[in-house]
Amino acid sequence: MIPQKNRFSEANDWDEPEEEVYRVLSKEEMTALQASNAVKHPLLSPWRILAAQVAVTVLSMVIWSIFGEPVGVSLYTQSAFLGGLISVLPSALFLIRLELAKNTQILNPGNYLAALVSGEFIKIVVTLMLFLGVAYLIPGVLWVPLLVTYVLALKCVWLAWLWR
Repeated sequence: MIPQKNRFSEANDWDEPEEEVYRVLSKEEMTALQASNAVKHPLLSPWRILAAQVAVTVLSMVIWSIFGEPVGVSLYTQSAFLGGLISVLPSALFLIRLELAKNTQILNPGNYLAALVSGEFIKIVVTLMLFLGVAYLIPGVLWVPLLVTYVLALKCVWLAWLWR
């Protein structure tokens, strides 16, 4: 059998594909579209997630209080509180930074992106400072309740998917 010569595609296949035509919406059409999407995808306040972090921290403190010598406020409960604090305080500072950026006179995407990045930087630095402060300044802290509560409070963001 004689091998066949490779066949290349037609010249039309190499042409630029036709661009999609976009229709400009009027203000009324855009308002109607936003209203219909608002029903499907309601806005979720980040402060609600922060409140859930506080609630998970309190719940974790109650659960960890069972393990303490005197049932109630023990070293387990205090360690769980510190874990929640390390999660909630930087998140609150991040949200305050974003709220301040939203309330500025000139709101453009560049300024908001700068606020987002600087807020995230603040959140990381404060988290590291709190962990180091707890490690060096608070003797006898129990790391298991602290870290478990910290991780549980961080995972409250996943609850936002259930609230939608």
